Amino acid sequence: MASLADTLGPISARLGELEGEALPLEGGITNRNYRVRFAGSDVVVRLPGKDTELLEIDRAAEKAAGELAARAGVGPMVVAMLVDPPCLVTEFVVGEPMSAEELREPEALAEVVAALRTLHACEERLPVAFSGFRIVETYAARIAERGGEVPSSYEWALAAAHRIEAALTGPEHEPVPCHNDLLAANFIRSAKGIRIIDWEYAGMNDRYFDLGNFAVNNELDEGQEAELLAAYFGAAASEQRLASLRLMRFMSDFREAMWGAVQSTISEIDFDFTDYCAKHFDRMREGAAEGRLERLLEEASGASS
Repeated sequence: MASLADTLGPISARLGELEGEALPLEGGITNRNYRVRFAGSDVVVRLPGKDTELLEIDRAAEKAAGELAARAGVGPMVVAMLVDPPCLVTEFVVGEPMSAEELREPEALAEVVAALRTLHACEERLPVAFSGFRIVETYAARIAERGGEVPSSYEWALAAAHRIEAALTGPEHEPVPCHNDLLAANFIRSAKGIRIIDWEYAGMNDRYFDLGNFAVNNELDEGQEAELLAAYFGAAASEQRLASLRLMRFMSDFREAMWGAVQSTISEIDFDFTDYCAKHFDRMREGAAEGRLERLLEEASGASS
């Protein structure tokens, strides 16, 4: 992996004189991020973590997604990208990272919905596809290739995922530009409004993955899910749309669980990825228990109407 020192000279050649010291930014469990000042402007320098291509991260696609988000007014400007040494440089957003509790507040929820609607409505296609259904299979293959152990819950979850994929059909599920990693830490409250950062998993995907991913990561309750969908679609949340969102909550957790399993085999970051994986599988089983998965599959497919 490239060191920060390797990148500062080449970045300075593009952006101007380096001023002061680079300040590490906390919170990431994949990459290393620094706030750095060049010629009077603060930027974020992201250094990719070890073997992140095994997580299906395409750095050129991340740049393209970041540029699209900036043009749409929902993300920070991309300033530069270096291939060797590899790093992405983006505008530093002055503001505060948001908590899940803050994102559940009605005003913030409405602003997030507006941002996602804007992103999803972009006619420009991103250069990569992202499917929650395919990525879990890819992650399982990566683990096996690296000599790791695929989690015991994988086969159960995969069988459920195949049924979910079959149920989610129709125009609302056509691929649109999506962020695909809507953790609270990826939202910054700034003077210009809420901005979404960290576009490394962005790609063309079902909009409901973003909606379900946001809902599960920020612990929306049933009423807040209905509020989210009503604001997004401009109509009261139907049974079918609610079921689609809740099935994608399951898929979001499946992706997170398998992401943790891959990270436990490749990452050098001091973090308990095995526990992270187990927690997400546990939440999936809880959400699918007592016939809930069967009911959601019926509702999402329209079979119960």
